[in-house]
Amino acid sequence: MTQAIERVPAPPLLILLALMLAPLPAKAFDIQRVISPGGIEAWLVEDHSLPIVSARFLFPGGAATDPAGKEGLANMVSGLLDEGAGELESEVFQTRLADQSISLSFNATFDGFGGQVKTLTRNRDEAFDLLRLAVTSPRFDAMAVERVRAQIQAGLAAGASNPNRIAQQTFRKAVFDDHPYSRPVTGTPESVAAITQADLRKFVSRRLARSELIIGVVGDVTAAELGPLLDATFVDLPERAEAFTIPQAELGAAGEVIVVERDIPQSRVVFGHRGLYRDDPDYYAAILLNHVLGGGNFTSRLYDEVREKRGLAYSVFSYLLPLQKGPLWMGGAGTENGAVAKSVDLIREQWVNVQEFAISQEELDRAKANLIGSFGLRFDSTMAIAGTLVAVQFRDLGIDFLNRRNDLIEAVTLEEVRRVAQKVLDPAALTVVVVGRPEGLAATRTIADDG
Repeated sequence: MTQAIERVPAPPLLILLALMLAPLPAKAFDIQRVISPGGIEAWLVEDHSLPIVSARFLFPGGAATDPAGKEGLANMVSGLLDEGAGELESEVFQTRLADQSISLSFNATFDGFGGQVKTLTRNRDEAFDLLRLAVTSPRFDAMAVERVRAQIQAGLAAGASNPNRIAQQTFRKAVFDDHPYSRPVTGTPESVAAITQADLRKFVSRRLARSELIIGVVGDVTAAELGPLLDATFVDLPERAEAFTIPQAELGAAGEVIVVERDIPQSRVVFGHRGLYRDDPDYYAAILLNHVLGGGNFTSRLYDEVREKRGLAYSVFSYLLPLQKGPLWMGGAGTENGAVAKSVDLIREQWVNVQEFAISQEELDRAKANLIGSFGLRFDSTMAIAGTLVAVQFRDLGIDFLNRRNDLIEAVTLEEVRRVAQKVLDPAALTVVVVGRPEGLAATRTIADDG
Protein backbone atom coordinates (compact mmCIF):
# COMPACT_ATOMS: atom_id res chain seq x y z
CA MET A 1 0.00 0.00 0.00
CA THR A 2 2.87 2.40 0.80
CA GLN A 3 4.41 2.03 -2.64
CA ALA A 4 1.03 2.56 -4.30
CA ILE A 5 0.57 5.78 -2.42
CA GLU A 6 4.02 7.00 -3.40
CA ARG A 7 3.59 6.22 -7.11
CA VAL A 8 0.02 7.39 -7.59
CA PRO A 9 -0.86 10.42 -5.48
CA ALA A 10 -4.39 10.20 -4.12
CA PRO A 11 -6.56 12.70 -2.36
CA PRO A 12 -5.66 12.72 1.37
CA LEU A 13 -9.18 11.76 2.40
CA LEU A 14 -9.14 8.64 0.21
CA ILE A 15 -5.80 7.63 1.67
CA LEU A 16 -7.12 8.07 5.20
CA LEU A 17 -10.26 6.05 4.47
CA ALA A 18 -8.23 3.21 3.04
CA LEU A 19 -5.98 3.16 6.09
CA MET A 20 -8.95 3.30 8.44
CA LEU A 21 -10.37 0.16 6.85
CA ALA A 22 -7.12 -1.78 6.82
CA PRO A 23 -7.14 -4.56 9.46
CA LEU A 24 -4.37 -4.85 12.01
CA PRO A 25 -2.44 -8.09 12.54
CA ALA A 26 -3.53 -10.28 15.44
CA LYS A 27 -0.90 -10.22 18.21
CA ALA A 28 -0.40 -9.73 21.92
CA PHE A 29 -0.71 -6.11 22.94
CA ASP A 30 2.45 -4.31 24.05
CA ILE A 31 0.91 -1.43 25.97
CA GLN A 32 3.20 1.31 27.21
CA ARG A 33 2.25 3.66 30.03
CA VAL A 34 3.46 7.08 28.91
CA ILE A 35 3.79 9.94 31.40
CA SER A 36 4.36 13.32 29.77
CA PRO A 37 6.83 15.85 31.20
CA GLY A 38 3.77 17.69 32.53
CA GLY A 39 2.41 14.59 34.27
CA ILE A 40 -0.33 13.60 31.78
CA GLU A 41 -0.72 9.84 31.42
CA ALA A 42 -1.69 7.88 28.33
CA TRP A 43 -1.56 4.25 27.28
CA LEU A 44 0.17 3.68 23.97
CA VAL A 45 0.29 0.81 21.49
CA GLU A 46 2.88 1.56 18.85
CA ASP A 47 2.14 0.32 15.34
CA HIS A 48 4.35 1.68 12.61
CA SER A 49 2.96 -0.52 9.85
CA LEU A 50 0.72 2.32 8.65
CA PRO A 51 1.30 6.09 8.71
CA ILE A 52 -1.68 6.78 10.92
CA VAL A 53 -2.31 7.80 14.55
CA SER A 54 -5.56 7.31 16.45
CA ALA A 55 -6.39 8.63 19.91
CA ARG A 56 -9.39 8.26 22.16
CA PHE A 57 -9.91 10.17 25.41
CA LEU A 58 -12.49 10.34 28.17
CA PHE A 59 -13.42 12.69 30.98
CA PRO A 60 -15.49 10.98 33.72
CA GLY A 61 -18.88 12.56 34.28
CA GLY A 62 -21.16 12.73 31.28
CA ALA A 63 -24.88 13.21 30.75
CA ALA A 64 -25.69 11.96 34.25
CA THR A 65 -24.23 15.24 35.54
CA ASP A 66 -26.53 17.41 33.41
CA PRO A 67 -28.50 19.83 35.63
CA ALA A 68 -32.22 19.18 35.98
CA GLY A 69 -34.05 21.03 33.24
CA LYS A 70 -30.89 21.14 31.09
CA GLU A 71 -30.87 17.48 30.06
CA GLY A 72 -28.91 17.04 26.84
CA LEU A 73 -26.24 19.56 27.84
CA ALA A 74 -23.28 17.17 27.60
CA ASN A 75 -24.58 15.88 24.28
CA MET A 76 -24.97 19.40 22.91
CA VAL A 77 -21.42 20.28 23.96
CA SER A 78 -20.18 17.19 22.11
CA GLY A 79 -21.74 18.51 18.93
CA LEU A 80 -20.21 21.96 19.28
CA LEU A 81 -16.58 21.53 20.29
CA ASP A 82 -15.51 21.16 16.65
CA GLU A 83 -17.74 24.04 15.51
CA GLY A 84 -15.08 26.67 15.92
CA ALA A 85 -12.36 27.17 18.53
CA GLY A 86 -9.78 29.80 19.38
CA GLU A 87 -9.52 32.26 16.53
CA LEU A 88 -11.03 29.81 14.06
CA GLU A 89 -14.72 30.18 13.26
CA SER A 90 -16.74 27.07 12.50
CA GLU A 91 -16.25 27.04 8.74
CA VAL A 92 -12.53 27.67 9.00
CA PHE A 93 -12.10 25.01 11.68
CA GLN A 94 -14.00 22.43 9.64
CA THR A 95 -12.05 23.33 6.51
CA ARG A 96 -8.76 22.79 8.35
CA LEU A 97 -9.93 19.34 9.41
CA ALA A 98 -11.09 18.41 5.91
CA ASP A 99 -8.00 19.76 4.13
CA GLN A 100 -5.72 17.67 6.34
CA SER A 101 -7.96 14.58 6.31
CA ILE A 102 -8.30 14.77 10.09
CA SER A 103 -11.23 13.04 11.77
CA LEU A 104 -12.23 14.72 15.05
CA SER A 105 -15.42 14.09 17.01
CA PHE A 106 -16.85 14.06 20.52
CA ASN A 107 -19.55 12.11 22.29
CA ALA A 108 -21.42 11.94 25.60
CA THR A 109 -22.70 8.91 27.50
CA PHE A 110 -24.29 8.70 30.93
CA ASP A 111 -20.95 8.09 32.66
CA GLY A 112 -18.45 9.97 30.54
CA PHE A 113 -17.65 12.67 28.01
CA GLY A 114 -15.06 11.83 25.39
CA GLY A 115 -13.81 12.11 21.89
CA GLN A 116 -11.47 10.80 19.25
CA VAL A 117 -9.00 12.05 16.70
CA LYS A 118 -7.54 10.17 13.74
CA THR A 119 -4.89 11.49 11.41
CA LEU A 120 -2.16 10.66 8.95
CA THR A 121 1.22 10.80 10.66
CA ARG A 122 2.35 13.76 8.57
CA ASN A 123 -0.59 15.82 9.90
CA ARG A 124 -0.26 14.67 13.50
CA ASP A 125 0.81 17.98 15.01
CA GLU A 126 -1.96 19.85 13.19
CA ALA A 127 -4.55 17.31 14.32
CA PHE A 128 -3.60 17.49 17.98
CA ASP A 129 -3.39 21.28 17.85
CA LEU A 130 -6.98 21.44 16.56
CA LEU A 131 -7.98 19.05 19.35
CA ARG A 132 -6.24 21.37 21.83
CA LEU A 133 -8.24 24.33 20.58
CA ALA A 134 -11.49 22.37 20.71
CA VAL A 135 -11.17 21.29 24.35
CA THR A 136 -9.50 24.42 25.74
CA SER A 137 -10.98 27.27 23.66
CA PRO A 138 -14.35 26.32 22.15
CA ARG A 139 -16.15 29.34 20.72
CA PHE A 140 -19.84 28.43 21.07
CA ASP A 141 -20.73 31.14 18.56
CA ALA A 142 -24.43 31.92 18.46
CA MET A 143 -24.95 30.76 14.87
CA ALA A 144 -23.21 27.44 15.50
CA VAL A 145 -25.13 26.92 18.73
CA GLU A 146 -28.47 27.49 17.05
CA ARG A 147 -27.57 25.27 14.10
CA VAL A 148 -26.57 22.36 16.35
CA ARG A 149 -29.60 22.96 18.56
CA ALA A 150 -31.82 22.69 15.50
CA GLN A 151 -30.09 19.45 14.45
CA ILE A 152 -30.65 17.96 17.89
CA GLN A 153 -34.27 19.06 17.94
CA ALA A 154 -34.79 17.46 14.53
CA GLY A 155 -33.28 14.23 15.83
CA LEU A 156 -35.53 14.31 18.89
CA ALA A 157 -38.57 14.83 16.68
CA ALA A 158 -37.58 11.84 14.54
CA GLY A 159 -36.88 9.75 17.62
CA ALA A 160 -40.29 10.50 19.07
CA SER A 161 -41.78 8.06 16.57
CA ASN A 162 -39.02 5.43 16.81
CA PRO A 163 -40.42 2.38 18.66
CA ASN A 164 -37.02 1.26 19.91
CA ARG A 165 -36.19 4.67 21.37
CA ILE A 166 -39.61 4.88 22.97
CA ALA A 167 -39.18 1.43 24.50
CA GLN A 168 -35.70 2.16 25.81
CA GLN A 169 -36.69 5.50 27.33
CA THR A 170 -39.87 4.07 28.87
CA PHE A 171 -37.84 1.23 30.38
CA ARG A 172 -35.25 3.58 31.87
CA LYS A 173 -37.91 5.84 33.31
CA ALA A 174 -39.70 2.85 34.83
CA VAL A 175 -36.67 1.25 36.47
CA PHE A 176 -34.67 4.37 37.37
CA ASP A 177 -37.55 6.71 38.30
CA ASP A 178 -35.98 10.11 39.09
CA HIS A 179 -32.34 8.95 38.95
CA PRO A 180 -30.20 10.73 36.31
CA TYR A 181 -30.09 7.48 34.30
CA SER A 182 -33.81 7.90 33.65
CA ARG A 183 -33.20 11.01 31.59
CA PRO A 184 -32.35 10.86 27.88
CA VAL A 185 -28.72 11.62 27.04
CA THR A 186 -29.92 13.76 24.13
CA GLY A 187 -32.39 15.64 26.31
CA THR A 188 -35.94 16.65 25.52
CA PRO A 189 -37.22 19.39 23.20
CA GLU A 190 -37.87 21.58 26.23
CA SER A 191 -34.52 20.98 27.94
CA VAL A 192 -32.49 21.46 24.75
CA ALA A 193 -34.34 24.72 24.08
CA ALA A 194 -33.39 25.91 27.58
CA ILE A 195 -29.60 25.39 27.19
CA THR A 196 -27.67 28.66 26.93
CA GLN A 197 -24.17 29.54 25.79
CA ALA A 198 -23.32 30.08 29.45
CA ASP A 199 -24.42 26.53 30.23
CA LEU A 200 -22.19 25.18 27.46
CA ARG A 201 -19.18 27.10 28.74
CA LYS A 202 -19.85 26.01 32.30
CA PHE A 203 -19.92 22.35 31.31
CA VAL A 204 -16.50 22.68 29.69
CA SER A 205 -15.01 24.51 32.66
CA ARG A 206 -16.35 22.10 35.28
CA ARG A 207 -15.94 18.76 33.46
CA LEU A 208 -12.89 18.96 31.20
CA ALA A 209 -9.78 18.76 33.37
CA ARG A 210 -6.45 16.93 33.48
CA SER A 211 -6.76 15.11 36.80
CA GLU A 212 -9.03 12.30 35.62
CA LEU A 213 -8.40 12.46 31.89
CA ILE A 214 -8.08 8.99 30.32
CA ILE A 215 -6.20 8.64 27.04
CA GLY A 216 -5.46 5.77 24.66
CA VAL A 217 -3.23 6.21 21.61
CA VAL A 218 -2.46 3.69 18.87
CA GLY A 219 -0.38 3.93 15.74
CA ASP A 220 2.64 5.55 14.20
CA VAL A 221 4.01 7.47 17.18
CA THR A 222 6.68 6.64 19.77
CA ALA A 223 6.51 7.13 23.52
CA ALA A 224 9.19 9.83 23.24
CA GLU A 225 7.07 11.70 20.68
CA LEU A 226 3.79 11.22 22.53
CA GLY A 227 4.80 12.76 25.86
CA PRO A 228 5.39 16.31 24.56
CA LEU A 229 2.36 15.96 22.30
CA LEU A 230 0.14 15.24 25.32
CA ASP A 231 1.42 18.34 27.08
CA ALA A 232 0.96 20.53 24.02
CA THR A 233 -2.63 19.29 23.69
CA PHE A 234 -3.96 19.10 27.23
CA VAL A 235 -1.71 21.11 29.56
CA ASP A 236 -3.91 24.23 29.29
CA LEU A 237 -6.89 22.39 30.78
CA PRO A 238 -7.65 23.03 34.46
CA GLU A 239 -5.88 20.66 36.84
CA ARG A 240 -9.07 19.39 38.50
CA ALA A 241 -12.70 19.10 37.49
CA GLU A 242 -15.58 20.20 39.64
CA ALA A 243 -16.59 17.44 42.03
CA PHE A 244 -19.84 15.62 41.30
CA THR A 245 -21.83 12.79 42.84
CA ILE A 246 -24.13 10.36 41.05
CA PRO A 247 -26.22 8.37 43.56
CA GLN A 248 -26.55 4.62 43.45
CA ALA A 249 -29.70 3.70 41.57
CA GLU A 250 -32.47 1.84 43.36
CA LEU A 251 -34.24 -0.10 40.64
CA GLY A 252 -38.02 -0.04 40.52
CA ALA A 253 -40.86 -1.50 38.45
CA ALA A 254 -39.65 -5.06 39.06
CA GLY A 255 -41.90 -7.55 37.30
CA GLU A 256 -44.06 -4.93 35.61
CA VAL A 257 -45.33 -5.27 32.05
CA ILE A 258 -45.74 -1.82 30.52
CA VAL A 259 -47.41 -1.32 27.16
CA VAL A 260 -46.97 1.89 25.19
CA GLU A 261 -49.79 1.80 22.66
CA ARG A 262 -48.88 2.73 19.12
CA ASP A 263 -50.53 1.76 15.85
CA ILE A 264 -47.66 -0.17 14.30
CA PRO A 265 -47.77 -3.71 12.87
CA GLN A 266 -44.74 -4.96 14.80
CA SER A 267 -44.09 -4.42 18.49
CA ARG A 268 -40.75 -3.55 20.02
CA VAL A 269 -39.95 -5.30 23.32
CA VAL A 270 -37.34 -4.27 25.89
CA PHE A 271 -36.84 -6.26 29.08
CA GLY A 272 -34.40 -6.46 31.97
CA HIS A 273 -33.60 -6.38 35.66
CA ARG A 274 -30.59 -5.67 37.88
CA GLY A 275 -27.18 -6.76 36.60
CA LEU A 276 -23.59 -6.90 37.80
CA TYR A 277 -21.05 -4.14 38.28
CA ARG A 278 -18.05 -4.43 35.99
CA ASP A 279 -15.69 -5.02 38.93
CA ASP A 280 -17.80 -7.86 40.34
CA PRO A 281 -15.63 -11.00 40.48
CA ASP A 282 -18.54 -12.93 38.94
CA TYR A 283 -18.64 -10.73 35.85
CA TYR A 284 -16.82 -13.18 33.58
CA ALA A 285 -19.15 -16.00 34.60
CA ALA A 286 -22.04 -13.65 33.82
CA ILE A 287 -20.60 -12.91 30.36
CA LEU A 288 -20.55 -16.61 29.57
CA LEU A 289 -24.00 -17.16 31.06
CA ASN A 290 -25.42 -14.33 28.99
CA HIS A 291 -23.76 -15.67 25.85
CA VAL A 292 -25.71 -18.91 26.31
CA LEU A 293 -28.91 -17.14 27.30
CA GLY A 294 -29.21 -14.46 24.64
CA GLY A 295 -25.86 -12.95 23.68
CA GLY A 296 -24.65 -15.64 21.34
CA ASN A 297 -26.52 -14.49 18.25
CA PHE A 298 -27.54 -17.64 16.38
CA THR A 299 -26.45 -20.03 19.16
CA SER A 300 -28.31 -18.61 22.17
CA ARG A 301 -31.23 -20.16 24.03
CA LEU A 302 -33.48 -17.16 23.31
CA TYR A 303 -32.73 -17.23 19.58
CA ASP A 304 -33.26 -20.97 19.38
CA GLU A 305 -36.51 -21.10 21.34
CA VAL A 306 -38.19 -17.86 20.26
CA ARG A 307 -37.06 -17.44 16.66
CA GLU A 308 -35.54 -20.63 15.29
CA LYS A 309 -38.03 -23.20 16.61
CA ARG A 310 -41.20 -21.09 16.59
CA GLY A 311 -40.53 -18.16 14.29
CA LEU A 312 -42.14 -15.73 16.73
CA ALA A 313 -39.60 -12.91 16.56
CA TYR A 314 -37.34 -11.49 13.91
CA SER A 315 -34.82 -10.53 16.60
CA VAL A 316 -34.29 -11.54 20.24
CA PHE A 317 -31.19 -11.06 22.39
CA SER A 318 -29.83 -10.22 25.85
CA TYR A 319 -26.81 -8.27 27.08
CA LEU A 320 -25.07 -6.89 30.16
CA LEU A 321 -25.10 -3.11 30.67
CA PRO A 322 -22.65 -2.27 33.50
CA LEU A 323 -23.62 1.34 34.20
CA GLN A 324 -21.47 2.66 37.03
CA LYS A 325 -24.33 3.40 39.41
CA GLY A 326 -27.01 0.97 38.23
CA PRO A 327 -25.94 -2.07 36.18
CA LEU A 328 -28.60 -3.94 34.22
CA TRP A 329 -29.10 -7.31 32.58
CA MET A 330 -31.18 -6.42 29.56
CA GLY A 331 -32.59 -7.73 26.33
CA GLY A 332 -34.84 -6.93 23.44
CA ALA A 333 -37.06 -8.46 20.81
CA GLY A 334 -39.02 -7.46 17.74
CA THR A 335 -42.14 -9.34 16.76
CA GLU A 336 -45.60 -9.03 15.26
CA ASN A 337 -48.31 -7.80 17.61
CA GLY A 338 -50.01 -11.16 17.63
CA ALA A 339 -46.83 -12.96 18.75
CA VAL A 340 -45.78 -10.64 21.58
CA ALA A 341 -47.53 -12.44 24.43
CA LYS A 342 -46.11 -15.84 23.48
CA SER A 343 -42.64 -14.35 22.91
CA VAL A 344 -42.63 -12.71 26.37
CA ASP A 345 -43.75 -16.00 27.95
CA LEU A 346 -40.90 -17.84 26.23
CA ILE A 347 -38.35 -15.22 27.28
CA ARG A 348 -39.43 -15.62 30.92
CA GLU A 349 -39.40 -19.39 30.48
CA GLN A 350 -35.77 -19.32 29.32
CA TRP A 351 -34.87 -17.07 32.22
CA VAL A 352 -36.39 -19.72 34.53
CA ASN A 353 -34.72 -22.62 32.75
CA VAL A 354 -31.27 -21.09 32.83
CA GLN A 355 -31.69 -20.04 36.45
CA GLU A 356 -33.12 -23.29 37.78
CA PHE A 357 -31.54 -25.88 35.51
CA ALA A 358 -28.50 -23.85 34.48
CA ILE A 359 -26.51 -24.71 31.39
CA SER A 360 -24.54 -27.73 30.25
CA GLN A 361 -20.79 -28.15 30.05
CA GLU A 362 -21.14 -28.38 26.29
CA GLU A 363 -22.92 -24.99 26.15
CA LEU A 364 -20.27 -23.45 28.40
CA ASP A 365 -17.42 -24.81 26.29
CA ARG A 366 -19.07 -23.51 23.12
CA ALA A 367 -19.57 -20.08 24.69
CA LYS A 368 -15.91 -19.94 25.76
CA ALA A 369 -14.76 -20.90 22.27
CA ASN A 370 -16.96 -18.23 20.69
CA LEU A 371 -15.97 -15.45 23.08
CA ILE A 372 -12.26 -16.26 22.90
CA GLY A 373 -12.26 -16.84 19.16
CA SER A 374 -14.09 -13.60 18.36
CA PHE A 375 -12.14 -11.39 20.77
CA GLY A 376 -9.51 -10.41 18.22
CA LEU A 377 -12.16 -9.26 15.75
CA ARG A 378 -12.82 -6.24 17.97
CA PHE A 379 -9.39 -4.84 17.18
CA ASP A 380 -9.57 -4.41 13.43
CA SER A 381 -8.41 -0.80 13.46
CA THR A 382 -6.21 1.55 15.43
CA MET A 383 -9.26 3.46 16.66
CA ALA A 384 -10.91 0.28 17.96
CA ILE A 385 -7.79 -0.52 19.99
CA ALA A 386 -7.53 3.06 21.27
CA GLY A 387 -11.14 2.91 22.43
CA THR A 388 -10.47 -0.34 24.26
CA LEU A 389 -7.42 1.17 25.99
CA VAL A 390 -9.66 3.94 27.31
CA ALA A 391 -12.37 1.51 28.42
CA VAL A 392 -9.88 -0.67 30.26
CA GLN A 393 -8.52 2.35 32.13
CA PHE A 394 -11.99 3.65 32.90
CA ARG A 395 -12.95 0.27 34.38
CA ASP A 396 -9.59 -0.03 36.18
CA LEU A 397 -8.99 -3.50 34.74
CA GLY A 398 -5.20 -3.27 34.64
CA ILE A 399 -2.72 -2.56 31.88
CA ASP A 400 -2.26 -6.31 31.22
CA PHE A 401 -6.00 -6.97 30.85
CA LEU A 402 -6.07 -7.43 27.08
CA ASN A 403 -3.38 -10.09 27.28
CA ARG A 404 -5.07 -12.02 30.10
CA ARG A 405 -8.74 -11.52 29.26
CA ASN A 406 -9.06 -14.84 27.44
CA ASP A 407 -7.48 -16.64 30.40
CA LEU A 408 -10.12 -15.09 32.67
CA ILE A 409 -12.84 -16.43 30.39
CA GLU A 410 -11.22 -19.86 30.13
CA ALA A 411 -10.88 -20.15 33.92
CA VAL A 412 -14.64 -19.89 34.60
CA THR A 413 -16.12 -23.18 35.76
CA LEU A 414 -19.59 -24.62 35.24
CA GLU A 415 -20.21 -24.42 38.99
CA GLU A 416 -19.46 -20.68 38.94
CA VAL A 417 -21.84 -20.08 36.05
CA ARG A 418 -24.60 -22.00 37.79
CA ARG A 419 -24.03 -20.06 41.01
CA VAL A 420 -24.25 -16.74 39.12
CA ALA A 421 -27.47 -17.88 37.46
CA GLN A 422 -28.95 -18.46 40.90
CA LYS A 423 -27.50 -15.22 42.26
CA VAL A 424 -28.51 -12.76 39.54
CA LEU A 425 -31.16 -14.10 37.19
CA ASP A 426 -34.65 -13.35 38.51
CA PRO A 427 -37.51 -14.15 36.11
CA ALA A 428 -40.11 -12.60 38.41
CA ALA A 429 -38.21 -9.31 38.47
CA LEU A 430 -38.02 -8.87 34.71
CA THR A 431 -39.47 -5.51 33.74
CA VAL A 432 -40.98 -5.69 30.25
CA VAL A 433 -41.82 -2.71 28.04
CA VAL A 434 -43.71 -3.22 24.79
CA VAL A 435 -44.29 -0.52 22.20
CA GLY A 436 -47.07 -1.43 19.76
CA ARG A 437 -50.49 -3.09 19.90
CA PRO A 438 -49.66 -6.46 21.51
CA GLU A 439 -52.53 -8.92 21.48
CA GLY A 440 -53.38 -10.96 24.57
CA LEU A 441 -50.60 -9.53 26.73
CA ALA A 442 -51.53 -8.92 30.37
CA ALA A 443 -50.15 -5.46 31.18
CA THR A 444 -49.71 -3.89 34.59
CA ARG A 445 -49.62 -0.45 33.00
CA THR A 446 -50.77 0.91 29.65
CA ILE A 447 -49.64 4.21 28.23
CA ALA A 448 -51.60 5.75 25.37
CA ASP A 449 -49.12 7.13 22.86
CA ASP A 450 -50.30 7.40 19.28
CA GLY A 451 -47.56 9.77 18.23
